Amino acid sequence: QVQLVESGGGLVQAGGSLRLSCAASGRTLSGLAMGWFRQAPGKEREFVAYISWLGTSTYYEDSVKGRFTISRDNAKNTVYLQMNSLKPEDTAVYYCAATWVSSRIPTRNEYRYWGQGTQVTVSS
Repeated sequence: QVQLVESGGGLVQAGGSLRLSCAASGRTLSGLAMGWFRQAPGKEREFVAYISWLGTSTYYEDSVKGRFTISRDNAKNTVYLQMNSLKPEDTAVYYCAATWVSSRIPTRNEYRYWGQGTQVTVSS
């Protein structure tokens, strides 16, 4: 069993930056690909970014490409999401998730472990 805990959310002005962290416990992240998702009020949870378990492959939702960077430190059992040039439409609860699917980009339903989320609010 993997427990995931997100941190680093907060209130930031448009154009600012935040770095989210996702710390894992219970077992190592070895073999697990990781993703970040977000959910705004009244909207469905949507994919943001993906990283393979070795960190050699990443994938982003179109609206965050060039602004967000996903990375991981397997020695620290932690995954990060660096968010730059934030926009008000980035406001959401951000979740990290882990999946055993590594041969392709997994669907949302294939993520087995989820954190509780961290709030990101971007003011205009």
